[in-house]
Amino acid sequence: MIRDEEVYQIGRITRTHGIHGEVAMTFTDDVWDRAEADYLVVRIDGILVPFFLEEYRFRSDAVALLKFQNYDTAEQARELCGCEVFFPHSLTPERGDDEDYTWRYFTGFRVVETEAGELGTIDAVDDSTANVLFSVGKRLIPAVEEFIQQVDHKERIVYMSLPEGLLEL
Repeated sequence: MIRDEEVYQIGRITRTHGIHGEVAMTFTDDVWDRAEADYLVVRIDGILVPFFLEEYRFRSDAVALLKFQNYDTAEQARELCGCEVFFPHSLTPERGDDEDYTWRYFTGFRVVETEAGELGTIDAVDDSTANVLFSVGKRLIPAVEEFIQQVDHKERIVYMSLPEGLLEL
């Protein structure tokens, strides 16, 4: 069984495309293309399920058309509309220090603050505004590069140094 902490959200299936089972997905990260992944993970009825890609193509900078194996009709594809799409942390390619990650990549990472110690795990990332926030338990922590001291990708830990008083808000 795939667990939430093993994946991070990269998009959402918005609609069907054509009559042969293709779907349109709006995405925030094209990691599956860079990693040459065979599958994506889709949340269906609260369960994370791997869906193997038959083919895909980019329609724009934010929309891709996907064809999953064993989904051959518009009716089958319609069942996936509105579903969130995820990518496994384990398949994310290693990047150099000069490359950027999307903020959602950090979902499932533990946060350790310089003074306060371990704060918990990043449950979600709110990137709906210009001020991106990590949701760590009941706390919202600004995802600001200046606050991040180090990232341990192997152990999945973000080390942060937060301004005094921020955790008391």
